[in-house]
Parts: sequence; structure tokens; C-alpha cells
Amino acid sequence: MLGKLLTALALMTASPVVAEPLIIAHRGASGERPEHTRMAYDLAIDQGADVIEPDLVMSRDGVLVVRHENEIGETTDVGDRPEFADRHTTRTIDGREVTGWFTEDFTLAELKTLRARERLPQLRPANTAYDGQEPILTFEEVIAIARAGSERAGRTIGIAPELKHPTYFASRGLPMETALVVVLQAHGLTGADAGVFVQCFEVGTLQVLNGMIETPLMQLIDASGGPADLPDQTYAAMITPDGLLAIREYADWVGVNTRLIEPRPGAPTMLINDAHAARLKVAAWTFRAENAFLEETERVGEDPASHGRMDEMVERFLWLGVDGVFADQPATAVEAARVMRQ
Repeated sequence: MLGKLLTALALMTASPVVAEPLIIAHRGASGERPEHTRMAYDLAIDQGADVIEPDLVMSRDGVLVVRHENEIGETTDVGDRPEFADRHTTRTIDGREVTGWFTEDFTLAELKTLRARERLPQLRPANTAYDGQEPILTFEEVIAIARAGSERAGRTIGIAPELKHPTYFASRGLPMETALVVVLQAHGLTGADAGVFVQCFEVGTLQVLNGMIETPLMQLIDASGGPADLPDQTYAAMITPDGLLAIREYADWVGVNTRLIEPRPGAPTMLINDAHAARLKVAAWTFRAENAFLEETERVGEDPASHGRMDEMVERFLWLGVDGVFADQPATAVEAARVMRQ
């Protein structure tokens, strides 16, 4: 009884539901097509997503390309290409050893010969039917996809690029901030209302960008650890009221692991309230429909690949007042938002 009362009090003091939260298609409709492919982005737009999200890494010749990580063995057919076998190596990325094939060892022309494949074939076996069909995209190609999608849908489709491992890339002579700004400027996307916001887990990168462009910026925050470029900083300290005020000095949003908002279903923290008090918008990541990613109370059946009640989770977070949600199945999130507006 006491537990239910405390939960009710926490919900009563939570922020009010946001009237028009952003539905951000995480790597496109990545729950239904291989992530970061044209088909994944197009499907997300057709399903009603407000924003498509490309993760950005760099090629050897300094082009921003779209992959979840710079290691591409999981998401492309590079391992099946004998001409690239000698590029298999081990690198230390943000303090962690990773073995595979890395985008920074390939020119854009070489990367364009590769084909995308499903990253989670055991959980998303239907997506493997699309393996080998799509090339790696550049950031500029995603901009074109968003613009074509805007014309097709009759509404503006936003873009939320995430810079992956910028300190690491800088150490290899590939400054991501400069490359990003050049592309944004070339396409007229550096304004506050250009329909773009830039994400990063690293602090220094966002601080640099804050002095270069007016594009809104999002500080990403995980449930543990800290920014790779600030080894003495923790994410836990960054989500305190003082930490959030410090973020507001250079960013407009925080993008946080869902567990920081709701460690367990129905037991929210005060993070949304504290962020809003600091004049920061809040996006939560990542909403995925598969049982493997859901809490036990939200699963349906025993199969990790079966879909559970992601819609209920999204509705609950929207009620708590998040300003945006990152979803692998954007259609489910779009419907949840529609239900909340009724």
C-alpha cells in the first residue's frame, strides 16, 4: 500500500504531458528494416515519424557516413569481402578494445561497395530478408532522404545526427565537428529552426559546436559511466539540478536512457522536472518492442523476439512529460502519441 502511494505521489508531481512530443525514428524504422538504410528511413517517414536519426562516423577521406559504430563487421558484408580481409584489426575506442573492420580505414568509394545487413538477426529475423540490398549512406544522402520525405508526406521531417566517438576520430586526424558544420552550412541547416538537432555523448564536442552554429544540441546521457572526453565526469553528476544547469550553458536538450527517468515501471524519478526547470527539453531512448528490451511486466510471452507492450511504455513516458522519444518501431510510438492526445 505504501509503495503504491509513493508511486502515485511521484506521478502527481511529474511534468504534465507534452502536447506534441517528437517521435524520433531511431536509426530509421530499425525494428522493421536494417538500420541506417534508405528503406528504414523511408518507412519511418511513411509511418509518421517526426525526425529520422543517423549515427555519424567518418571515412578515411573525411566524409561523414552513417553507421551505428565505426566498426562495421556487424552491420555490413565486409567480412565476406576477401579484398578487405587485411584490414581486419583491433582498435581501442573510448578505452575499449574492439576488433573488426573500421570505417576510418576505408575511402568513401570503398565503403560504397559494401552492403548493409541486419545487426540483430536473432531478434529481428524478418529484417534479414533485406540483407545485401542497400549501400552505406552518407550524411548528405540522409538529408536528401529527409527532404524528399517531407515533400512526400507534406510535413517537415527533422534530422537528428549523432556524432560517434569524436575524440577518437580527432586523434586520427578526422575532426567531426568541422565536417558536420561544413555539411550543415552547405544545406542551410545551421539555424535554430532548421529542423536539425545534433546529439553527442561527449561534452567538448557539443561545447565546440555551440560556438559554431545555432543548431539545437542534445547532450546524451547513459545510465552509467561518463563522457569519453571527460574521464573524471560521471553521467550521474550531470543529471543533478546543478549538472543540468551546466548542460544548459551549451545544449538545448538532454537525451537520456529511459532507466534514468523510470528505473522500474511506474516509479519515475524527478529528472524530467529538474531538466525542465533548467530549461532543457528531454528525449528518452530507446523504445524497442521486442521482449528482450522490455521489463518483465511489459513482456508478452517467453520469446525474446516477440513484441511486448512497448506502446504502454511510450504512453507512460509521454504522460510524464518527455519532449521526445527515440523508437525502433516508430509506428507504435506515433500511435501511442495519438492516443495520448485524444
